[in-house]
Amino acid sequence: MSSALQAITGAEVLTPDGIVLDHAVLQRDGRIEAVVPVSDLGPDVQTTTVDGGLLAPGFVDLQVNGGGGLMLNNAPEVETLRVMAAAHARIGATSILPTLITDTPEVTRRAVAAAIAAIAEGIPGILGLHLEGPHLSVSRKGAHDAALIRPMEQSDLEMLLETAALLPVLKVTVAPEGVSNAQIMAMADAGILVSLGHTDASYDACKAAANAGARCVTHLFNAQSQMGNREPGTVGAALALGDLSAGLIADAIHVHPASMKTALGAKQGPGCVFLVSDAMATAGSDIESFTLNGREIHRSGDRLTLADGTLAGAHLELLDAAQNISELSGVALPKALEMASRQPADLIGQNQTGRICPDAAADILHIGSAGRLESVWQGGRKLS
Repeated sequence: MSSALQAITGAEVLTPDGIVLDHAVLQRDGRIEAVVPVSDLGPDVQTTTVDGGLLAPGFVDLQVNGGGGLMLNNAPEVETLRVMAAAHARIGATSILPTLITDTPEVTRRAVAAAIAAIAEGIPGILGLHLEGPHLSVSRKGAHDAALIRPMEQSDLEMLLETAALLPVLKVTVAPEGVSNAQIMAMADAGILVSLGHTDASYDACKAAANAGARCVTHLFNAQSQMGNREPGTVGAALALGDLSAGLIADAIHVHPASMKTALGAKQGPGCVFLVSDAMATAGSDIESFTLNGREIHRSGDRLTLADGTLAGAHLELLDAAQNISELSGVALPKALEMASRQPADLIGQNQTGRICPDAAADILHIGSAGRLESVWQGGRKLS
């Protein structure tokens, strides 16, 4: 038996075709039915009227290491994923890829099992899993534990192929130094989103990886070879190769605003630059420190660092990232919001999320006229 038709009115609406005025978003049973003129609403529609601002699609975050005070690495269990997803939904990311940072094979197996169980249970907001490592370059390890980084072996590949068959989305960040192009091709053929990151790879190595099936670059500019006059590096490959998209941590800490603006202007399509939070345990919580692989990470403002000052993930909400991109790089806010919603959803083949249109999930944000997140609906249920 279907539930009643519900409408949200009172704000502009960001649709895939642009912003519409004096329209209502109709939803029923967790799905969007239509976006219609307010004048077309019937008397029996249950209506929620917001106070101006904008209705935007819920954010889709493909790099979420923790949230709600927890890190996936520290407790790779279903309950951790539940807490993380709920914490991120409250701050606007209604769909996330929980991310496991380089760890032991045992912790990796537990994280995979937890993600499979969370999907089977239908925990709201969990799209699949992102394994960031361990097949990376030690020279670009960032906050990853060098002792746990290693090349991909056949058993690793077999585990990933088996996992891909059990999850709707599996993203794997690798360095070309740690995997072969044949392994990349096998992962891509299995539907895995192969992303290049934590790498010193040359432009030619990245191009070969893209030809083998890699389609993404992890946190553009960070923990990767930079663009030079004679060697474009991973950054140059990410911008010049249309087959690659790239996540960007737009907190103005990880990447200078001028570099962000330059990247957006230089990116060759059809690949795109999209927004990620790279959020750690502090997201959606008040904690000031936590541990990763036995090492203390401290928060100072919005900066997270190891004891030696190495950046260790981010304390960033995607609405802030979108507003930063808009204000610092000159991108229109609707486009910036799509960089945090529709674009990442398209990259992982989830065309029923990250947008406000018929048949999409009723994941909706009300951003007030002052730019603050006022309300969140996830699957049609109002969270705040």
